[in-house]
Amino acid sequence: MNQTPKAKMMHTFLKRMTLATVVGLGSIAAFALPSDRNQPITLLADRATFNERTGVTTYSGNVIIEQGTMKLQANSIVANLNNKRQISLITATGSPAQFQQKVDPAKGLAKGQAQKIVYNAETGIITLSGNAFLQQDGASIRGATLKYSMNKGDIEATGTPNKTGSSSGRVQIVIPPSSSTSFPGARD
Repeated sequence: MNQTPKAKMMHTFLKRMTLATVVGLGSIAAFALPSDRNQPITLLADRATFNERTGVTTYSGNVIIEQGTMKLQANSIVANLNNKRQISLITATGSPAQFQQKVDPAKGLAKGQAQKIVYNAETGIITLSGNAFLQQDGASIRGATLKYSMNKGDIEATGTPNKTGSSSGRVQIVIPPSSSTSFPGARD
């Protein structure tokens, strides 16, 4: 089958865009349900560009990426490749950028949102900044910036100093009551 040079170039471009997306999402999906990794990846965007020289792939315009229970929505997503042509950094921006994923079959969907979500594949750290919010099964954490280490399972929340004592801008954590836990002296 003879393809024109332009058709060959478009085919190569699409293969590279797909590879960059699959590699990037595969890094994030490693901490999801095992069944998610076996699901197809669907990517919708108004525009997609790939720069071979810099290794930067950009998706813009109501970007939606889905794989199994994982869903990421943003105004734009930029994926940067390192010198080994592997995803090193994924940045999603939006008003807000949102994601959800089921990471444990016994728990509900984990959901998060922020103005900017950055995933560093080399350190395994996800940083949500700009009115960042994470929730799962009634528990939530909110702050100006939230950093989650996928390797350690640690989360660090940073708020804005507030001398008035109000909750505005400060870290806010909500822990739902547990039906299996009771406090000493508490009556049913």
